[in-house]
Amino acid sequence: MAEAQFKVFRGEGSKGKLFEFPVEVTEGMVVLDAVQQIQSRHANDLAVRWNCRAGKCGSCSAEVNGKPRLMCMTRMDELSLDVPVQIEPMRGFPHMKDLVTDVSRNYEINKKIRPLTPKPRETDGTYRMQQEDIDRIQEFHKCIECFLCQNVCHVIRDHSVKEFAGPRFLISIASLAMHPLDTLNRLKELKDVFGLGYCNITKCCTEVCPENIKLTDNGIIPLKERVAGAFYDPLAWLWKNLSSNSKKITEIKK
Repeated sequence: MAEAQFKVFRGEGSKGKLFEFPVEVTEGMVVLDAVQQIQSRHANDLAVRWNCRAGKCGSCSAEVNGKPRLMCMTRMDELSLDVPVQIEPMRGFPHMKDLVTDVSRNYEINKKIRPLTPKPRETDGTYRMQQEDIDRIQEFHKCIECFLCQNVCHVIRDHSVKEFAGPRFLISIASLAMHPLDTLNRLKELKDVFGLGYCNITKCCTEVCPENIKLTDNGIIPLKERVAGAFYDPLAWLWKNLSSNSKKITEIKK
């Protein structure tokens, strides 16, 4: 049995500091085990979120040695124990207490996303889709809403751009916009409401995703291409205006 030193952030609101605790490390331990050991033996009132312990609920998100990770999926044998392991709350969200942050803004953003609006059913009462179209968006539904991608995004973390929905919700919109049955045009909302243009595709969100979703390559970049084509392509703009004028002329003649 080995012993490790942990530095865990403790405090409320904007006030707090790192406190050092000893941890007995046994085979197979993950960081969440160590934090719970600290809670049990040294700091009974330590505030920390966790639920499934299997990397599927997204509750135990934190910063382990400065990197956003799920504590239940970060094995102790992956970390160097020569120096204290540092555990801090997610920096991209308002701090509440100890390792707990206020992620309520994410749920407010989610309310703004219009739900799937499917086209009418076929004459036999069914929907028909190509399997490849479904496969394309299936990846996006793996999201466990750990919000690590939101936390690491520099637009949210460093610049506090309130108009920017963040990678988790751009992926949510991608799962709808790319759905073969969806009938809504979501491009204007992406540009004006969800701030797609603020993303400069650094791929930091993809790097921290515990489900290995290729948020940038498979979701955000295709959305940016669609918005660019609709609003910034001069030929598309010209065609849109010609079509609009032609429609007005037709209505006048009537």
